Order: sequence, then C-alpha cells, then structure tokens
Amino acid sequence: MSLNITNIKTSSDGAWQGDNPLNSAFPLLILQTILVLFITRSLAFLLRPLRQPRVIAEILGGILLGPSALGRNKQIFHLVFPSWSTPILESVASIGLLFFLFLVGLELDLASIRQSSRRAFCIALAGISLPFLFAAAVSFILRRSGFDDEVPYGQLLLFLGVSLSITAFPVLARILAELKLLTTQVGQTAMAAAAFNDVVAWILLALAVALAGPSGPSSGPLVSVWILASGLGFVAFMLVVVRRVMEWIAKKCSSPAPERAFADEAYICLTLAGVMASGFMTDLIGIHAIFGAFVFGLTIPKGGEFAGRVMKRIEDFVTGLLLPLYFASSGLKTDVAKIQGAEAWGLLAVVISTACAGKILGTFAVAMMCMMPARESLALGVLMNTKGLVELIVLNIGREKKVNKSSVLNDEMFAILVLMALFTTFMTTPTVMAIYKPSQTTRRRSHELQDTSQPELRILACIHSSRNVPSLINLIDATTSAAAKPTLHLFAIHLVELTDRSSSIMMVQRARRNGLPFINCFTIPGTSYQIAASFESYCHASRVTVHHSTAISALHSMHEDICHVAEDKRASVIILPFHKQWTMSSDEGVENVGNGWRVVNRRVLETATCSVAVFVDRGFSGGGLDSPEEAAAKKVCVLFFGGADDREALKIGCGMAENPAVSLTVIRFLGDSCDESDEAVLSEAKVNLAAEDEYIEKKVAAKKVVEELVSIVRGKGFQLVVVGRNGAKIGDMEEHQADNPELGTVGDILLASTATGTSLLVIQHHDGKEMKGKESVGECSV
Repeated sequence: MSLNITNIKTSSDGAWQGDNPLNSAFPLLILQTILVLFITRSLAFLLRPLRQPRVIAEILGGILLGPSALGRNKQIFHLVFPSWSTPILESVASIGLLFFLFLVGLELDLASIRQSSRRAFCIALAGISLPFLFAAAVSFILRRSGFDDEVPYGQLLLFLGVSLSITAFPVLARILAELKLLTTQVGQTAMAAAAFNDVVAWILLALAVALAGPSGPSSGPLVSVWILASGLGFVAFMLVVVRRVMEWIAKKCSSPAPERAFADEAYICLTLAGVMASGFMTDLIGIHAIFGAFVFGLTIPKGGEFAGRVMKRIEDFVTGLLLPLYFASSGLKTDVAKIQGAEAWGLLAVVISTACAGKILGTFAVAMMCMMPARESLALGVLMNTKGLVELIVLNIGREKKVNKSSVLNDEMFAILVLMALFTTFMTTPTVMAIYKPSQTTRRRSHELQDTSQPELRILACIHSSRNVPSLINLIDATTSAAAKPTLHLFAIHLVELTDRSSSIMMVQRARRNGLPFINCFTIPGTSYQIAASFESYCHASRVTVHHSTAISALHSMHEDICHVAEDKRASVIILPFHKQWTMSSDEGVENVGNGWRVVNRRVLETATCSVAVFVDRGFSGGGLDSPEEAAAKKVCVLFFGGADDREALKIGCGMAENPAVSLTVIRFLGDSCDESDEAVLSEAKVNLAAEDEYIEKKVAAKKVVEELVSIVRGKGFQLVVVGRNGAKIGDMEEHQADNPELGTVGDILLASTATGTSLLVIQHHDGKEMKGKESVGECSV
C-alpha cells in the first residue's frame, strides 16, 4: 500500500481506530530508536570479551540495519525504515551529532596541545602527511581505473586524504585505558599526538568542504574563497570574543553566590543555545553545522567546574540515545553488496593496506628517529591508526557533497571506506596486545627494586568519593599507634570509573606518569580536589606520609590496577570501602554506589597478594582520635572464632589497643576444638592488653551462637567491630546464607542485624611470600 508523503502525521490515532502507527512519524521514530539501541548494545555486550571500543558495535549495528543485512528483506526494511522517514531520522541524529561534536571540542584542551612535546608534534605530522601522500596514489589509481570521472581529482584527493589520515581521539583514549597504557610513554605520546591530529583533521575537513565548492546556481571558485574566508573569520571571532565571554560565565558559575543555582541553569541553557547558534552560523557560511559546534566547545575553559557541569547535563542523553541514531543513518547508506567483482574487492584491500601502511610506517619511522624502542614505536603506529566517528562524519559529508551532480564518494567507495574504518579500529586492540606488554616489565622492574628490610608500614586505601575520607582517616588513626605513624606510608587512591562518557576522557587527559593507571595528584576539580585537600590537612596534622592519587579504569579491570599498585608499593594491606554508604542516622539512608564496585571488591579479595580489609562505614567519621575528649568515644571490638583471618583481625585489634583514644574488647567464642596458632596469638594478646581493655570468652549453645553474637554487639554499643572474613564457623553459623560473601559469615550477620553506628572492618589474611618479613609489623598495626 502506497503512502502519500504529504499526509504524514506526527502521531497516530491508534490501532483501535484502524490507524497503523508505523505510518506516523513519531511512533516510527520511537520504534527505530528502540531497534537501534537494542542492536548496538547487544553487539557491544558480545564484543566486550574482545576488549573492543563501543564504536565498533555502533558501526556494525548501523551496517546490519542497512541494506547490507536487514535491507535484504525489502518488505521488513521498508516497513521499519521507509524512505519518507530518512530525513526525520537524520535530523534527530544530526542534533545528537551536533552536541557530540560540542563535547569533542570540550574534551580537547588547546593549552595542553600547545604544551605537548616536540616528539608528539613530529609523530602527529608524520601520521598525517604520509597517509595524504598515499591517498594521492590511491586517487590516481581510482582515476586511471575510470572511477567517477565527473568528480575533480582535487576534491577526491582531499576527502580521501582526510579519511586516511584521521586518528579518532576519543576512541584512542578508551583503547589506551582498556589496555592500561594511559601513563606509559606510548600512551602519553599517543594521546598528545592524537589530540593534535584531531584538531588538524577538523581544519582539513572544513577546508575540504569549502574547497569542494557549492553545487547551486552561485557556484564558482570565488564562492569557495568566500566560504573559506568566512570560516576563518568565524573561528577567529569564536576564539577571541566568545572565548572571553565563556571564561566570564565559567567564573560566575564557580562563585559561591546565593543565586548560583539559578545562574547555573541560565548559563547552561545559554551554552546549549550557543551550540545550536554556532552550528547555524557555519551552516549559513557553507561549512557543515558540526564544525561550529566543535569550535564552540573549544572556547569553554577546561580548568573549572563549568565544563564538567555542562557535560553531566547532556552527555548521557547525547551519547547513549541520539548518537547511535547517527550510526544507524550511516549504516542505511552503506551497502556492502555494492562492492562487486575482483576489482572492487582488490580496491578494498588496497585502501585498507594503504591506510595501515601510511599511518603505521609514518609514525614508526618518526618514533624511531625520536629514539623510542622498536616495539613501542610499532605499537604507537598501530594506535594512531584508530578510526571512529570522525571518520564516518567525513565519509558522510563526502557522500552528501555534490560536484557536477555527482557525489564526491559514490556508494561503492563509501562502503569501502566504512569497512576500512571498521577494520583498522578492530585490529588496534589485539595487535597492540600482541606486540607490546608494558605491565609485565613494569612489575618485574618494581620487584627488582624492592627492599623488604625496611620496617615501613604501607597501607593502600581505596576511595569512592569524598564521603569515604573522614571515616578512613579515623580508621587509620585508630589502627596505628603514635609511635608507628612516622613510619606509616598511606597510599590513598581515588577510584574513578572510566566509561564511554566524555567526562571520563577529560579525566584521562589529565593523567600523569606515576605507575600504571595513576595521576600524580588530584587535578580534577570538585570531588577529587576535596579529597586531596582532606589528605593534605591530615598529612600536616599527623606524622603520617600520605601519597594520594587517582586510578581511572573500567570497572571490569579496576581490580587489576589495585592489585598491581599494591605490589608496586609493597603494601601490607588493602582497605576497600563497602559498596554501600550510610548517609543518614538510620538504616534507611543507604546509598548503593553500584553493583560494579561490589564485583571489584570481590575480585580484589580473590587476586590480591597481600591482606585485604573491607571497611563498612556506618558512622565512624566522628571526631578525631587524637583529642583527649574523644578518648572514651571509640569502643572497638574484635570477635575471635579461630583461623588465619581471625588471627590477623586480632593483631589489628592489638595495634588499636596501643592508641589511648581506643577502648578494646576481645570476645572469643569457644568451639569444640582449638588450634595451637590460635592459642599462641590469644596468649600474646592477653599479655599486651591494657588494664582498661577487656578480654571475654564465651561458650554458647550451638543453636544460639548467632543470637548471642548479635546480642553482644548490640548491647555493648561498639563503634567498630573487627572480624575475620573466613573465620571458623561454630553452631548455627554454618546454616547462615550470606548475602554479602565479601564480608564472610560473621560480617554478613552483623551487617543485617546491627543498627547504624556500628561499623565493620572485615579482614582477609594473606600469608604468601610477599607477606613474609611483615608479620612483626602487623602485630601492632595494619
């Protein structure tokens, strides 16, 4: 049944009135969006074990929805993607693309690019110039083979050269984070070179659009000159005038004025309107609208809080919902079946090999000249060959741009270049993993430099947010005696999840060389600044040496970073925050920071080569422990059932007993049998306990162990209970099914049964080779 396009309605009257919703614009757009999101997210899930960036799934999803796969069934394809819906889908996708390119401009810091090393500039220039030379050769081959003679050689060379020379900066950053290369020499150089490459790519793209010339009645060389001159004037106006205005707005939003909340909303709305106005101006000039949005993103200051606020407002909606529609619209134009015959497939092989050879060889040669090792130079070349969304944007503009009523890139060439972008990006991760493995070398060197004869105390404490800091400081104060503090080294790590969000990439750009995924100091505004300030104050107020840093990584590999750093820093214990945070004075005020962090804790417990403590904070952030008036306020209890973990918990309790601000109670539950190691540790603990401390032994009926355990903890009013994770189970404890296995049986029972105000410290002991020589340290301290 044919549909009259002029009668298309926005919404339908409903199926009960005999109206097909798919013949209306808005219901059809909803269905198309759901289908696109389902396909791309499913592919991203399937490709996750291969450690591929999400852009691969989005490009593949677009191709599968297009004529290459779904389009083979004409009836279904025209039902879901009828021709009249294409302008609507592309308009919505273009809005998402406009704001995404604004986010890309927001990610790029021109100041940091100017500060990049000469090596990064040389590598970036080589990675651009050599692919352009190879593109000239490919363009000549295409012209000799009779490829689209109506398209001038210059325009074809320009678009082909830009597509072959591009490096996708956002995609590269996520690949580097996935491979733990962010702070290696390769990662730092690749990030700097890719940022410079990204700026040059946009300049070349704007140049290509301007020089391609208009196809209307006013076409001519003079018009192209006017377009180019107007574009340069627009950029100058944005970077000189608009940039100062945005600096003033960013400063106003950072001031602690009472009307700041209203001002923030007004200025953010003004900024979003500025994105669209900038896009309109460049479209009016004759350059694509996305170029204006990108330049406007460059004008916003990167150092304050304003850029982060703008990102948080729009990035999830843009990258999660609207941007996949752009990949779908690109896929609808990609027909792999257009690549027919041996000549066409041979051309695909030539384009792929040319793209890889130009980028890899150019980067490799210059990196070797800069005295980088061969493996690092080769890995850098492969990394710089990463393509992504910018590649698709160039190809779509080239396909839409008409010269002599013919597209600069026809359907066959468009499909070839899309497959080239897909292949080069897909090969990056496995190729780099095969030729470059820096983490093993780093860990081997760090072990060679270790000196286990030093009696220093080393604690690795992980932090989710600034709310963890006061309780963590109190815990460290309670756990270490005054005599032990001068030899204590506290490595505090702010754990930051790396996602596909643009805000993650802004954090990545601030990375510095300091171990595997670490930043030398907290340079990110907001939460990280508060954490840094808290630890600086603690460092000055006590004699503890504090090293604070930030780990930026995906959650599925965060445990690797924690364990690697624990090895490199020779930590004797890792303190992990529980995945739930109590925010009020009752159990109703519980905030779950995410199940992903719970998985991180479990994996650290499984793989760590030192002892691990899980800290459940339920109000342990009260006043400082060093003040005399707080001496009676902190009541700590150690529950002992037997086993290596309980012995470690008892040793930590003995260390707390040396602090005059802590009152310690040791409660031993007697079982049917006793271990010699348990008896030895208990005997030593009895001798070391002060007169005001308490030691209790309990013999409880088998069916009332859990009841008695909960009753004791509730009745005594302890602020902190220290238990072993895998202690001996007696009586009805064996029947308990733990909801939180990372806390062990006793910890899970207490978490479910005790009121807010009783915090838990659950200890898992490690007795491997790394812990030898540290047992004497653990007797009085963590």
